[in-house]
Amino acid sequence: MKTLPRALPPGLLTVGAVCCSVFAWASAFVSIRSAGAAYSPGALALGRLLAASLVLVVLLLLRREGLPPRGARRGVLVSGIVWFAGYTVALNWGERLVDAGTASLLVNTGPILMALLAARLLGEALPPRLLAGMAVSFAGAVVVGLSMSSGGDGSTSLLGVALCLLAAVAYATGVVVQKPALSFGTPLQITAYSCLVGAVACLPFTGRLVAEIPRAPLSATLNMVYLGVVPTALAFTTWTYALARMPAGKLGATTYAVPAIVVLLSWILLGEVPAWLTLLGGLLCLAGVAVSRSRPRARRDPAVRADGAAPGAPATPGR
Repeated sequence: MKTLPRALPPGLLTVGAVCCSVFAWASAFVSIRSAGAAYSPGALALGRLLAASLVLVVLLLLRREGLPPRGARRGVLVSGIVWFAGYTVALNWGERLVDAGTASLLVNTGPILMALLAARLLGEALPPRLLAGMAVSFAGAVVVGLSMSSGGDGSTSLLGVALCLLAAVAYATGVVVQKPALSFGTPLQITAYSCLVGAVACLPFTGRLVAEIPRAPLSATLNMVYLGVVPTALAFTTWTYALARMPAGKLGATTYAVPAIVVLLSWILLGEVPAWLTLLGGLLCLAGVAVSRSRPRARRDPAVRADGAAPGAPATPGR
């Protein structure tokens, strides 16, 4: 008799979803370099969200999932405007005014804000291991940011800094607002309709997008489509799947692996050999994620022996 294959454990599926999101978002930084050179921040955001919306609507139709329940609509609306639209435009704009190192450093304040907001608004705990892991990862992000900073004449755009910080706040707010909505709707519903809201919010940039598409090289347009399909449609769906199954603060800490993966992808795909300081920062980021994801060892009660007998009692013979 042929046995049916066992379903994958839920914990393994959650870890896989987290890894998919982190790797996809890391690849987005490489693609944004190409697309951002040909498209303005608002046009790039609109094109990315339109491509993502098309994929997500097709998935909704295939799975026959309708509108999100009433209880999820506030979260969908806020996360769509703040995270999908606001974060994308602010980050695209900010990266034009500050170097990549400074931008990555500022955006990496997002997981810290997320953990604090989740503790304040959702009542999530802040275990010592999570705080310690985030501190180690943020130190690694600082090292990566400093090693990648161009320096130049030493001047930094205050507007660029403000935009990157705004992107971090939008990212943290969007995740925390999205968490309660997942109690009512499916991950696909929440992602798809949040993306559609974000695309509608970016419609004022339609004229820019239409004017820039004919002048943009094919590689930039393909990168824009890739940003919509993989880092947005796919990665945001796997992210919401994981968010429905674990605390927002703990999940946010996993995104500290993104700078390390960006360094690795830039090395492999772009031939950009990282400095030893950049590698050190990447290792610190990964170490911090490992610490934040670790679980404390269960303490064994000294009054009970390994065989279940009280101290001093004769050992039970083996069978």
